[in-house]
Amino acid sequence: GDTDHKPWRLCTVQEVEDVKIVLMVLPIFFSTIMLNCCLAQLSTFSVEQAATMDTRVGSLTVRPASLPVFPVTFIIILAPVYDHVIVPFARRVTGTEMGITHLQRIGTGLVLSIVAMAVAAVVEVKRKNVAADNGMLDSAKPLPITFFWIAFQYLFLGSADLFTLAGLLEFFFSEAPPRMRSLATSLSWASLALGYYLSSVLVSIVNSATGRGGHRP
Repeated sequence: GDTDHKPWRLCTVQEVEDVKIVLMVLPIFFSTIMLNCCLAQLSTFSVEQAATMDTRVGSLTVRPASLPVFPVTFIIILAPVYDHVIVPFARRVTGTEMGITHLQRIGTGLVLSIVAMAVAAVVEVKRKNVAADNGMLDSAKPLPITFFWIAFQYLFLGSADLFTLAGLLEFFFSEAPPRMRSLATSLSWASLALGYYLSSVLVSIVNSATGRGGHRP
């Protein structure tokens, strides 16, 4: 026979099963990319929104770039509420030790991210209406509307972050075989990275579509 031809290297049954498990969790991985795209918008567009609003709190002027303290604060408050109120209640309702499954936790976060973006859209409409009513659409001065309106979208997206990202890590860690746990848990961070890339793509598409005909993107 052909001496240069290398024989097939057969995979073990365990290796095949490991790969099948990883392939089965990929749909969950892909479903969370859009959530992370929302998070990217929160740390970029929401800060730009706040930069056009009144950021004074009494005699203190808050820097718009410091606004991500909102979701962090909400998570600090919500995490113990989740552990000591929501989970025990869910255990009593479902009669199971876990109370809320990993997939239910991920799903709850995805729904909350949709609500967050809807709230963000309503706040943006209100912000633009204030600008139009005061003849300040192109003004560089702060609009007469407090930046605390931004807190509502931060609240919902912070909650979504708490449910989905934590649930995702737990899901991958519990479902993946021991030899592939490091790979599986890294998928949640890969989802975060892809969400930020998708955010850039969406911004580019919107700028391209709205910049036609001599309009400003």
